[in-house]
Amino acid sequence: MKSDLLDRFCQDCQMRNIRYIDTYRSYVNLFLKLLESRSKDPATANRDDLKNYLSILRERGLKQASIEKAFTSLSTFYTYLVDEELMSVNPIIPFKRRYLRKYKDDNGSEARQIITIDQASLLINSTLNSRDRAILVIFFKTGIRRGELCQLDVGDLDYENMTIKLKLTAKRSNRLLYFDNETEEALQAWLRIRKEKHSFDIDALFISSQGLRISPEEVDYIVKKHATRAGLHKPGSKRLEDRFTPHCCRHWFTTHLIRAGMPRDFVKELRGDVRHEAIDIYNHIDKKELKESYLAHIPQLGI
Repeated sequence: MKSDLLDRFCQDCQMRNIRYIDTYRSYVNLFLKLLESRSKDPATANRDDLKNYLSILRERGLKQASIEKAFTSLSTFYTYLVDEELMSVNPIIPFKRRYLRKYKDDNGSEARQIITIDQASLLINSTLNSRDRAILVIFFKTGIRRGELCQLDVGDLDYENMTIKLKLTAKRSNRLLYFDNETEEALQAWLRIRKEKHSFDIDALFISSQGLRISPEEVDYIVKKHATRAGLHKPGSKRLEDRFTPHCCRHWFTTHLIRAGMPRDFVKELRGDVRHEAIDIYNHIDKKELKESYLAHIPQLGI
């Protein structure tokens, strides 16, 4: 029964084009095995079971990002059960709100490396590969997430309005990003090379050397490679402040916009943070004003 339910869930994920199905299967299967050892099923699982699952993940030494991915997998699984009318509510949502957010805050998210504007300029201007350069510029100038960047298509770019339209995801409330002249220059340089040297019939904005849509793992490698060369990333270090990853660019984007004086509501809107409070839902931000504020505050990197 357990195996059949898990198979049906994974088939449903496949039909919905959800990525990382194997990861979802692995985390959900671990939870189902825990329930089985307690002679339970998903419908009878309670908070103690979820606490025990969280403890198991921590005892295995999983990083916070992996723990959150595990509970995202569980939440997707329970959403499936609710949709199939096998459950009435998803118990993962309140559990994550109570236990994971506090744990994340306690793990020092502020320790992540924040480089200066001059360091970001040095990193980009020392990157000669036009694709890699465009990737870095978009990361710094938009605060885009790694997965969102990988899903970008050429048709998502609007040069007339200087915008990028993102694919719909559960993590993002605002799908429209703005870019400036420096970003446009980097993008146009890459698109010229892409057209001249690659004849791949693919919509993806960024493609791998094999002609496929670039993967999150390859993006990680690209960013770390150039950051290492610029002295911003220490590959052997386990300290968060010694490492430079794509997510550091999102922190850089947020930090320097705030330091430049952009209103925090505007920064949150550009980041696409999911709105948790009722007041946020009623706080409508004028797009024209938001774009003007972005162009006025986004750091210039001398590209």
